[in-house]
Amino acid sequence: MKRILFCLGLFIFMAGAFTSNAQSVIDAEEDNNFNNFYTKTLTKEKRAMPYAYLRENDVVWETAVWRTIDFREKFNQFFYFPIYRPNSPSENQQGRASLVKVLMKAFEDGAIECYKDDDLLIPIDYEEMMKSITGTHTISYDIYDEWDEVIGSVDTVITEEFDPSEVYSCKIKEYWYIDKQDTRQKVRITGLCLMYNQCKDRDGDRECNTFPLFWVPMNDMRVRNVLVTYNCFDENNINAERTYDDVFITRYFDSFVTRESNRFNRQISDYLTGTDAIMESLNVEDKLFNLESDMWEY
Repeated sequence: MKRILFCLGLFIFMAGAFTSNAQSVIDAEEDNNFNNFYTKTLTKEKRAMPYAYLRENDVVWETAVWRTIDFREKFNQFFYFPIYRPNSPSENQQGRASLVKVLMKAFEDGAIECYKDDDLLIPIDYEEMMKSITGTHTISYDIYDEWDEVIGSVDTVITEEFDPSEVYSCKIKEYWYIDKQDTRQKVRITGLCLMYNQCKDRDGDRECNTFPLFWVPMNDMRVRNVLVTYNCFDENNINAERTYDDVFITRYFDSFVTRESNRFNRQISDYLTGTDAIMESLNVEDKLFNLESDMWEY
């Protein structure tokens, strides 16, 4: 009797294992999940965690700081790669996207709202923004005869299209403050602006100019819910990748200060250049770093 029960239990176990294996194969075929050996849904279904409520009376000190993040620095290259070109194929990108692609696609689809200024007061439309960075201009070329004499000219219309791969950096605006509830210094990023390095050919000379595209409100949950669904590449473990939302919250990037709130409302580059500007940027960093520790006595 025991032998019969054992054989029956073994048969039920093997049948269950076969059914489970068959079901997983069928699911993989139905979902076309052939690239991964397990289903990756945690990031795509993730939602950003709202910030804790902050009372106005709890903020006893505050200052605004503007920074620049250069995507060409080795530590920041996960912002730039894979290079985003609208007309290029998307294979071999392993589901990753550059920060430019994430924000531009969300802006184009209407998933987020963007602004012209860092105070986030003047809205900007996607079509309006694209018109400001694209256009056409005419170049005249001389026509020569067989004796190298000019016999006329021809006009050629050059179309200037937006190239996302020319976005090398971004600016962020953040507020450092002291919360008297726990007597800690904290920081909150309120805005991010992509900087476009536009180059144009003028009479044989190449002119380049860097200017802002649009400001993204980083306190907007719609923006954070977009950023939290895309991972940044981690060279040590691709399964432990941070999302873009995690990167900005944990400040996992390298940057330099370009401005601190001041009575003249000016940037560091307005009154210092070269090494002096670099030293002033480091002085602001040191002040922020030492402020919290200077509040305590031992």
